[in-house]
Amino acid sequence: MKIYRHFAACVAGLALLVGVLAVPLHSQSAAKRRPRIAVMDFDYATVQTASSAVFGTNVDIGKGIVDLLVTGLVKDGSFSVIERKALDKIMAEQNFSNSNRADPNSAARIGKMLGVDAVIVGSITQFGNETKKRNFGGTGGNWGNYGIGGIGHSNSKANVGITARIINIDTGEILAVADGAGQSARSSTSMLGGGGSWHGFGAGNADFGSSDFQSTIIGEATKLAVNQLTANLVADVPKVGVRTITVEGLVAAVDGGQVILNVGGKAGIKVGDQFDVMRVTKEIKDPSTGAVIRRLSTAVGVVKATDVDDASAICEPVSGSGFKIGDKVKTVTQ
Repeated sequence: MKIYRHFAACVAGLALLVGVLAVPLHSQSAAKRRPRIAVMDFDYATVQTASSAVFGTNVDIGKGIVDLLVTGLVKDGSFSVIERKALDKIMAEQNFSNSNRADPNSAARIGKMLGVDAVIVGSITQFGNETKKRNFGGTGGNWGNYGIGGIGHSNSKANVGITARIINIDTGEILAVADGAGQSARSSTSMLGGGGSWHGFGAGNADFGSSDFQSTIIGEATKLAVNQLTANLVADVPKVGVRTITVEGLVAAVDGGQVILNVGGKAGIKVGDQFDVMRVTKEIKDPSTGAVIRRLSTAVGVVKATDVDDASAICEPVSGSGFKIGDKVKTVTQ
């Protein structure tokens, strides 16, 4: 009996040990990172007349809807969405025009510069109303409860339709297509009625994320359409591959304990990436042509990026020493 109890205790102890060892092993298996995407402002040319009728002026509803979409995608967490300021900077540098918003090839070019896995482009296909009686009048950006001119409609119905495409940045191929539609209806009010006074637009832009706008009829329809589009895009996450990028560069400077590289964010480097540092020790030349046919290298060490800008990366040594200007660096990163 004592032998049995001793055996059982040993088994239980072994099971506990295996369980303890299993935790670090599981935690050490690096989770595949989320696909990194950029979202271009949506094209709204086909509904510009209708949207201008709603607002009394030309408002960039493509930007307003994308702001809502990005918020939804970030909250969901299935995608890693690049910051808007980074996208705006590249677009300004490339003189990207509104006419390029829905062009897959233009989006792919911007996506490569940003180092993302895919780009989302889209179009507003419907933005307006169905009413028995239409009476839009007045201008400006300060409306009361009944919208432009203070004159309401009977049986007002707001409809918003959106379509989006996920673009492969390497090929310009359309990986997936997603849609969103929303409708809201109330009696005896206009498109911008029902939500109190809304002051959320000016200089052609609109804050579609404000609670005042989202409580209007057109705002409710917009929110419903964006929510549906967000859910459909999230469902397409498996279609977006995570790109593996090989980054090569040179040590540009060594300052104390810091090693500065001549490559940075534009090449796909992120804080935390590690690089093998190699030094060319001999060049083998073709005796007939004199051309270099092979370079022999030795390992110097490993460095890790601690600060990254577009054109450079500051690294700290992980192993090795004696790093020199001109040493080659290489990493394979996601």
